[in-house]
Amino acid sequence: MEVERETIMHLADLSNFSVSNTECESLKQDLGEILNYISQLDEIDVSDVEPTYQVFEMENVWRDDEILPQEATREELLALTKEQKDNQIKVPKVL
Repeated sequence: MEVERETIMHLADLSNFSVSNTECESLKQDLGEILNYISQLDEIDVSDVEPTYQVFEMENVWRDDEILPQEATREELLALTKEQKDNQIKVPKVL
């Protein structure tokens, strides 16, 4: 399968990578070889193979949600924080 230069540049743009012309040519060849290798899976006859949805015989283990009494009060927990505002813990901005 032939990989085009535009595809490489589009992927680089989406990934926020800068790619030189030399790197682009190298990536074209490498991606082409990878896609050719993966395309070999199309040649495998899987007509007699049953789909496998779950390899292990496992099931989700569910438990009832229970509200348990807490030993600490809201005020005691808020007293442990560095800063609080309106009965909430104040934390630094993430973004």
